[in-house]
Amino acid sequence: MIKNKKIALGFRIAALLTATAGLLDLLGIFQGNFYSGVLYYYTAQSNIMAIVLFIMLTVKTVTGLRDDNKKSACYLPRFSMICTINVLLTFFVFWILLVPQLIGILPLWTFSNLAVHAITPLLCLADYIMFSEPRRLKYRDVYYVVIFPICYVIYSSVIGLSGYSYGTASDGAPVRFPYFFYDFDRIGMMSLVYISCIVVFFLIISHIFYYVDAKVRK
Repeated sequence: MIKNKKIALGFRIAALLTATAGLLDLLGIFQGNFYSGVLYYYTAQSNIMAIVLFIMLTVKTVTGLRDDNKKSACYLPRFSMICTINVLLTFFVFWILLVPQLIGILPLWTFSNLAVHAITPLLCLADYIMFSEPRRLKYRDVYYVVIFPICYVIYSSVIGLSGYSYGTASDGAPVRFPYFFYDFDRIGMMSLVYISCIVVFFLIISHIFYYVDAKVRK
């Protein structure tokens, strides 16, 4: 791990600016627009979580520069791990499940797309690897990581069933769910299989984080 707080501060400020710019570009702010519907997607919400994390880490690091008793730049390691895994879901789901559906339909190599689906998740992971201290996680943290995704599924299902539409399908019917892998209208109970697999995948990743933190980094 890197203990130099000045290096940590520079990295975290750069990460905060990059993550914020990516989300603002995705929302259309730089083009003079505001696509409010983007905020209903997990991608935007997980990136907001990452931005909040970097704000908190930046503030903690600035404060820590005046604290000679604090010998490292490790702050909020448990929250950092949870946020990192949550935003990494955006990375894995987009590039593994969604990209095959979007090739030739949407531009994939724009700054906003790369920022929210790759750069920001990897910045969170890099921050955790470089600056977190080992053996700071608790075993229950591996289950906390699924709270936000499950809440998102419930939230997006409620607004979809309440009448919100994410667009129109080829058959003219409204699309009430943001992602094909849990579109109850079109794939039915198969959506529960997808969601269950994603939850299991999450738990595997969080257990790997915990094992590395408790054993390997020791």
